[in-house]
Parts: sequence; C-alpha cells; structure tokens
Amino acid sequence: MTTMRTVRTATALGLLTALVALGALPAAAAEGLPAAPTPEQAASAPQTLDTLSRFFARDGALARTAAAPRVEGASVPVRILSPDFVAGKPGAPVARVEFRASRAVASDGQKASLWTVKQAGGWQVVNIATGDDEIRYAELGGGGLVFREPQIDAWYVQKGTKVLPLDEDAVRAVGRNGTSLAAYRSRVAHAYGDKLPGSAYARKGAAGGYDAASPAVSAVSAAEVPTATDGAGGVGGVGGTVAAGAGLGVLLLATTARRRRRA
Repeated sequence: MTTMRTVRTATALGLLTALVALGALPAAAAEGLPAAPTPEQAASAPQTLDTLSRFFARDGALARTAAAPRVEGASVPVRILSPDFVAGKPGAPVARVEFRASRAVASDGQKASLWTVKQAGGWQVVNIATGDDEIRYAELGGGGLVFREPQIDAWYVQKGTKVLPLDEDAVRAVGRNGTSLAAYRSRVAHAYGDKLPGSAYARKGAAGGYDAASPAVSAVSAAEVPTATDGAGGVGGVGGTVAAGAGLGVLLLATTARRRRRA
C-alpha cells in the first residue's frame, strides 16, 4: 500500500542532487528556520518545533497546542543515486550524501522527517516530510550504504559489490535477492543515461530527468505554513514551483507533485 507524502519546503534549497521522482515532492516555501551548529540543534530549535506543531496539526488530527513535537535520536545522512555513477564516471560511488534527516514525533504518534543542509551560518532545516522513511531505511540498512533511487522511489543498501532492496519498489527493480553493483549500474545507465546534464531531455526541462542548473538557489516561492484547514494533503499557500539549485543533477520540486511513502 502506498500513500501520498506531504513535504514541507523551507528556505535555502541548495540541495537534493538527484533524479526527479515521477510524482515526487509536493513543495511550498515556508518561513526561514534558524541555522544551528549541528543538524540535531537545528531540528530541535524552538522555531522548528513551532513549525512542526503546525505541520502535525495541518489536517485537524490534533490541536496545534497539543502536538508537543519532539526530535528523537541523531540525524542520519541521506544518499541519492549519483549522476556520476549513472554516467559511468570511474570511481564514482553509487550515491552521494545530499542532506541529513532527523525523526520528529508528535504526541499522537505522527512522525515526520526533518531535512537539514549545511549553510554558511550552520545547519538549517529545509524540508519537513511526513513519515520517517529516511531514518527508517538507514536503520534497516544495518550499517551498509543506504540510498534512494528517486525516479522509482526505491530504497537500497549497498554491501560490498551487492545492491540489495529495502522496499518493494526496489524489489521490483532488482529482485528480492538484489543484484551486483555492476549490473545495477547497467540498469540505471540504460534507464537514465539519456537524461543526464547536457542531454536533450534535460535541456527541454522534462520532469524526471537531470538538469544542469547553477549551484545557486534558483528560486523560492512565498507561502504560509499549512494549517488544520488546508486541503489537498495539508499543503497550503503554495506560491509556485520551487527550483532547488545544486549543480549537476538538480532536483526540481514541483508544487503539484507527490512523493510516495510506503505505509
């Protein structure tokens, strides 16, 4: 069973170098959250917790004043399939760290993933997403290199020369017993090799491919934090498409898109 995953996008979106997931991420810009020396401090800052209270109360499941959000455990690195690996660059790892994620929990048991990136002034929360996929799959990986192939919303763990599935989307891609790292590279090269930076596919801006934007943040639209009266998955006040620039492989966050979450 899959459900839609609400993603709350804040400022400073210079991250997420990746393939665009087909139906990937609903996004809207929120007020800036404070930077902090560590990801954990940014995640547990009072302003972040206040935003989390509104996030957890967005569909009326509980009152904002009763949300009592807390951040559990340490943050984890989140890796996304690398365009260099897809292109066959010698020595390129299968995935690279794009941000860190922390698990937030509300008083009624709702969970959310806080995405943080390092800015000039410290670590800053840039996304709040329903569920705790990023942390949960990192735990399931058992110490291996866990990464996501966003085009098909699949999670894997690399252990030595093997790529093993962590969810059903990955099972459909590589089988329940996984595949070799070399075979996996052949698969993603075939699937996405014509969508890398500089390709005709990327130049025409087709959703689902790589884009070669500048490292600077391209644009951030203005919007309010969702409230209990918001509809359409609880993301309110969407002001347009948010473009996140991070060099090769920029992930464009469309306000109408959705990233699936395994329930």
